[in-house]
Amino acid sequence: MNRIVDRCDPACRAWIAEAIRIVEADANRSADTHLHVFPLPPEWGIDLYLKDESVHPTGSLKHRLARSLFLYGLANGWIREGTTIIEASSGSTAVSEAYFARMLGLPFVAVMPASTSPEKIELIEFYGGRPHLVDDPTAIYDESRRLAAECGGHFMDQFTYAERATDWRGNNNIAESIFEQLRLERYPEPAWVVVGAGTGGTSATLGRYVRYRRFQTRVAVVDPEGSAFFDAFAHEQFDRTAKGSRIEGIGRPRVEPSFLPTVIDRMVRVPDAASVAAMRWTTEVTGRSVGGSTGTNMWGVAHLIAEMRRTGQRGSVVTLICDGGERYAHTYLSDAWLAEQGWEVGPYLETLRAFHKTGDMPAEF
Repeated sequence: MNRIVDRCDPACRAWIAEAIRIVEADANRSADTHLHVFPLPPEWGIDLYLKDESVHPTGSLKHRLARSLFLYGLANGWIREGTTIIEASSGSTAVSEAYFARMLGLPFVAVMPASTSPEKIELIEFYGGRPHLVDDPTAIYDESRRLAAECGGHFMDQFTYAERATDWRGNNNIAESIFEQLRLERYPEPAWVVVGAGTGGTSATLGRYVRYRRFQTRVAVVDPEGSAFFDAFAHEQFDRTAKGSRIEGIGRPRVEPSFLPTVIDRMVRVPDAASVAAMRWTTEVTGRSVGGSTGTNMWGVAHLIAEMRRTGQRGSVVTLICDGGERYAHTYLSDAWLAEQGWEVGPYLETLRAFHKTGDMPAEF
């Protein structure tokens, strides 16, 4: 009777080892992303920092996630030589995964909503990926599974694995990077870190890290209108669904498996027009072109800083530049496109300009 089943494949192990070396070498070549100071009146006693994730090789925060997902898939033996990589994405994760797939010589298919910006589609194609567009955004999961089964490929499934593929205890994750860069600032332990949720992986990493390191920093998650996360968090009902977000990269029509509400201290719902106004305002003040999800972050930041001022708190606040505005030339940066959507950004933009002078944000906004 045979008591041994040996599936060791030295050639496969050698390929995986080389693939991991290639992915880690890419990280080693990339300097850490910058932490910019956002100018606020010094008498406020509040410092605001923007962690600029747009300077990654593929231009967004999702570069970190894509690297982690590839390493996770390789270490688990799910990705091998010749494996077709399939991903469900609203764009930026697919851009970054296409980059890593090309680096490893693997075919890549991005299953995306048909509404994804043309700039992101072009970037995926530039890196050798194949966009697969679907009319119904909620269909991207099942369609990805179908394609993976059809071709014998691997569905990366960022929405399930984002929170576990990243080492939240350190290993130069985004949380460790932020705290190291704040080490010499006057408020090295921020009062708040503000992020959006798409997969939920970034908020999970930050929330776990601050608890693990015993910091008192609180994590605020901003959520665009139409997303399922905010109502699920408010009512503690995590089987809720919604129509989905119109701010690319954040918000979801369902609560994703990687979303960990227990490590989040506060959630803020942000109107779509406010996200675009804050995106434009951030560029006005800093000269840096930023995307819509960064605008969502900045709207939440303005409210938190106004609250800190009302209650006499001093300290620091950190948020992310998730990607650059060049990816949204035909959408959020287009006045004609905004008019088609019925989004009036003017009142929100004036509110932010006034906030920058006075530190006040009206409650009705």
